[in-house]
Amino acid sequence: MSFGDPNNPYGQQQGQQPGYGYPQQAPQGVPPQGQAGYGYPAAPPVSGYGAGPGVPLTMPGTIKAARVMLWVIAGLQVVGLALLFLGVAAVEKIKDDPELKGQEGFDAITKFSSGVIYALIVVAVLFLAGAIWGAVQCGKGGSGARVGLIVLSSLTIVFSLYPWFPLSLVHLVLGILILVFVAKSDGAAWFKRPRY
Repeated sequence: MSFGDPNNPYGQQQGQQPGYGYPQQAPQGVPPQGQAGYGYPAAPPVSGYGAGPGVPLTMPGTIKAARVMLWVIAGLQVVGLALLFLGVAAVEKIKDDPELKGQEGFDAITKFSSGVIYALIVVAVLFLAGAIWGAVQCGKGGSGARVGLIVLSSLTIVFSLYPWFPLSLVHLVLGILILVFVAKSDGAAWFKRPRY
C-alpha cells in the first residue's frame, strides 16, 4: 500500500488514518475524564449495589428463597398443630372409655401421652412463631436477624433428625437450605447492609 510522499505536509502520513490527524479534545465545558467539573459532584453509577461496594439494594435471590422456605415451614407447622390438636382430642376420648379405664396403667399412659402432646404443641407454636419472625426479618435485615435465622434453621435441623426423621424430611431439607442461604456471603451482605 502506498502512502504517497512522506515529505508532503498535506498528504496522508504513514501510520495515520484519515480523519485522525489532530488529537482528540473534549468539547467546551466538559472536563477531561478523571477530572472533576464545576457544579454538583457526579452521582455514583447505578447498579444493584448502593452505599458502597458489595451493599445490595435489592434482596438477593437466595434470601428470597429462604423467606419462601420459612413461610412453607410456618404452613407445615400449622398442619402439625392441627394434627396435634386432633391427637389431644383422641386421647381425651380414650380417657372417657369405660372399658379401658379398668386396665392396669391406663391412667399413666393417657396422662403421659397427653403431657407429651401438650409439650409438642408448645414446641410447634414456638417453631411457627420463629418461622414467621424469620420470614418477616428477611425483608428487614440486621445482623441479629441473621444470627437468629441461623439458630432457628439449626434447631430445625436438629429436631428434624432426632425424633421425627422419616416424617420430617421436608423440614430437614428446608432447614439445611435456609442455613446455607443465610450464611452465604450475599446473605451476609444483605443482613449487614446499612438501613436508613
